[in-house]
Amino acid sequence: MKRIVTAAILIPLVLLAVFRAPLWLFLLITVVVALAAAVEYLSITEAYGFEPFRLLTYIFTAALFLVYYFAQDHGGGTLLAGVLLLFLFAPFLLMIATMAREDLKAALPGAAMSYLAIPYIGLPLLLLAVLREFSRGWIFVLFTFFAVWIGDTAAMYVGKSMGRHKLAPRISPGKTVEGAVASLVFSVAVCCLFAHYVPEIASALGSAHLVESQRESLLFDVPAYSRAPLWLAALLAAAINIAAQVGDLIESALKRGAGVKDSGTILPGHGGILDRIDALLLALPVAFILFLAFGHKFVQG
Repeated sequence: MKRIVTAAILIPLVLLAVFRAPLWLFLLITVVVALAAAVEYLSITEAYGFEPFRLLTYIFTAALFLVYYFAQDHGGGTLLAGVLLLFLFAPFLLMIATMAREDLKAALPGAAMSYLAIPYIGLPLLLLAVLREFSRGWIFVLFTFFAVWIGDTAAMYVGKSMGRHKLAPRISPGKTVEGAVASLVFSVAVCCLFAHYVPEIASALGSAHLVESQRESLLFDVPAYSRAPLWLAALLAAAINIAAQVGDLIESALKRGAGVKDSGTILPGHGGILDRIDALLLALPVAFILFLAFGHKFVQG
């Protein structure tokens, strides 16, 4: 029950942020989530015996979002350059910080664990904000959320009621092959329905003043909504869902190795922030690449 209540509160708030939050507010919300997940991730690494550089990890994670905010008016090249510079200099700054540690043998592994937080947590969540800023980006964000959320829900209920064959017993004993298959099937089905009815959904959301109406898009010469081919929607949904399931297993492996059940306790019934976004951390980069290549199929008549 706690899980359902928490989801019932959080999902509408997330969707409202996707539709209505100005960029600065959406980035602020996202960076708070990223920092909270980084706190939990570093606690997991400490359970392995590592000593990460917490402050530097938080600074680098937040810097990703600051780079995007200040680079948005200067084109994608500026953003790419800023992110690359951050990735280039962060390890050197971390290794410089290791010199102040008394135990140099433990300092370098701690620096490596801190650096891993940038591509594992910071960059995927930054891609969520970038994806949202695409033309008609709300479509891509919702499609990704559906591929992950519907799949996660189907896996949980089907796995509990019908699951007989363990998917990865050494990593996550509760996951089953039946749940994984149900996750894939249901996410593909829902995403195909969503892709087919994008014009109607956009019209309803436009009437509710959550997105631009079709009339406004035509008036300002913005690409109109269209129905993506079902085969393409199915392939995209399948790829994103599989990535999400792998992302879930990755975090399960991290926790299993550390001997912890949940990454935190901040979300009743869900564990920690990292537990709730673990699937998105791999799904978002995959979705970003796919929509970069095929997103025009959703927004051109």
